[in-house]
Amino acid sequence: MKNNNDYFEVLRKVKKSPNSNQRELAKDLGFSLGKLNYCLRELKAKGLIKISNFKKNPKKLNYIYVLTPKGIAEKTKLTIRFMKRKIAEYDELKKELKDKNKNR
Repeated sequence: MKNNNDYFEVLRKVKKSPNSNQRELAKDLGFSLGKLNYCLRELKAKGLIKISNFKKNPKKLNYIYVLTPKGIAEKTKLTIRFMKRKIAEYDELKKELKDKNKNR
């Protein structure tokens, strides 16, 4: 996947708020509407999400975004990578602080 962080964030948000519209999702993620639309299309093409439409009322068409089993597995992998990266960053900062305090 091209931008794992963006896809990870979209997968997390879709899992939490499947009934959100694209404007709400884009705003919550800090994405432009175009960027979100691109990410959703890519995730759908990879089989990670399903996009279903339903009529909320007779005049308006809405969508629901659902993670597929493959999407759940990918989200889990991305979560693990994210956590490993954050733990490594934490360990590096901890080491830097320890070295800085030694040199005082």
